[in-house]
Amino acid sequence: MKTDELISLLATGIEPVDQRLFARRLTLAILAALVGAVLLTVLLFGVREDLAVVAQTPLFWAKLALPAALMFGAVLVFNRLVRPGLEVGARWAGIGVPLFGVWAATLVVLSGVPEEQQLALIFGRTWRTCPFNIALLSIPGFIALFRALQALAPTQLRLAGGVAGLLASASATLAYCLHCPEMEVPFWGIWYVLGMAIPTALGALLGPRLLRW
Repeated sequence: MKTDELISLLATGIEPVDQRLFARRLTLAILAALVGAVLLTVLLFGVREDLAVVAQTPLFWAKLALPAALMFGAVLVFNRLVRPGLEVGARWAGIGVPLFGVWAATLVVLSGVPEEQQLALIFGRTWRTCPFNIALLSIPGFIALFRALQALAPTQLRLAGGVAGLLASASATLAYCLHCPEMEVPFWGIWYVLGMAIPTALGALLGPRLLRW
């Protein structure tokens, strides 16, 4: 068989790739993450009774801004990692900037109060359970995003798994804000971030095993 004939044979039946396929899968996975986390929050923890009141304060929306910004940054990175040959580049800043922003705000807040009040701002009332609650609420999104990844073509499996875990946990943290009574920036900067770090680390650990072609 000649080379031209072989190429023609291999090309037979090839259909154009649907460029919208990735967007649909990612959108559905994120919706599953958010809906699943909200349902679990309502069923397991309940919605805080004063939600309508605190929702009128800028501080509540600042609390929501942390996981929302990390979701956005994780989507930017995720979008590159699932496509072979594309560099993430400056898009990592979408994850780094919100983290450094909340840590900088934490330092500013702590520096403005007496030392005897700092521990109360850091630990709040729920520091023992907060990270594990976020990790628990991440499960629906973790499963949905890994299923989406398995249908795509990531080559950096550890990074892709880690970013999927971050995206799942940021979605879970957004839902957890409906319940969480903590309203202090230092609390979010430590315990919310730790809660999101657990699924992120688990995703990086399982990525090479679950996403292998």
